[in-house]
Amino acid sequence: MDKTTILVGTIGQGVMRSHDGGESWQRIGIYQGMHSDAMVRMLASHPRRPNVVYAGTDKGLYCSDDVGASWKQVDSPMNTYAVWAITIDPLNPDIMFAGTGTPCPSKVFRTTDGGKSWEDKAATIADECPNVGIPRVTGIAIDPVNRRNIWMGIEVDGLRHSTDCGDTWTTINGTSIPNPDVHSVAVAEGPPKTVFVVVNNEVYTSTDDGATWHPLHIRQIFPFGYPRNIMVQPDDPKTVFLTIGDSTPGRIGTVMRTKDVGKTWESLNLSVQPNSAMWAVHARPDSPQVMVAGSRYGYVYRSDDGGDSWRKFWRELSEINSVLALPA
Repeated sequence: MDKTTILVGTIGQGVMRSHDGGESWQRIGIYQGMHSDAMVRMLASHPRRPNVVYAGTDKGLYCSDDVGASWKQVDSPMNTYAVWAITIDPLNPDIMFAGTGTPCPSKVFRTTDGGKSWEDKAATIADECPNVGIPRVTGIAIDPVNRRNIWMGIEVDGLRHSTDCGDTWTTINGTSIPNPDVHSVAVAEGPPKTVFVVVNNEVYTSTDDGATWHPLHIRQIFPFGYPRNIMVQPDDPKTVFLTIGDSTPGRIGTVMRTKDVGKTWESLNLSVQPNSAMWAVHARPDSPQVMVAGSRYGYVYRSDDGGDSWRKFWRELSEINSVLALPA
């Protein structure tokens, strides 16, 4: 049996789980500890304990200690919030950040004791924004070189930066990154160390901790113009993956890859044309050649060669927001 567990966070079907690499699937619901018809916006695995997984849902934060087979709600100030983003410090996993938003207020919370206690790290975020109403935190990234540097993206209220591990935040909007509709953020160690900020029509990069920003001009070099999610390959800090489509939810999409920290990009070959924009991508932390990717409307793909080739699973799911590949 395949020793990869695949978890998919869906909108309205909770977590879909395969314990055998995608051959069979189980819907995780009330009998496994998660509320019925959960909206799961984010899944994140513990960097040192791969059996521990966190889920950001429409009813707060959940945790599993058996690779997603069963769940418990984490008692926290986020119990009545919708959690959209989670990140865990890979070198000090006691430090975690979680971001909330639509339909609840948009806030960022931090724990320094592995989730036992959480505090609201006040960042100035708009109460309402165009197109989405109440904004939401869509990405939080920890700088792998200087882990006190934290980057946070908000849809649709721009970029925030902290130089003191989230105690205080500054707003980066305006001429440097004119589009406040941030979808995802990541920091690749490189070299050069590069901050990536994904907005709904462009990708911006900075190699000087945000002093200057440079657009990739994706509409000139990518096959589609609506980027969504960005991920740095766990074992190669110069390789970065980006999901993209023609619009939201869109009719088509692909996964892009760079092996030189964003200088050049290639479109990867998905075995079946997606039915919507590609939305989420993840590499198995202990075996990064094993990857999963999901389209917005339920297609799930797997690669066993680091993204060179992909095959689509037979199971098609509901609306996808997050995917994980983990050791079984």
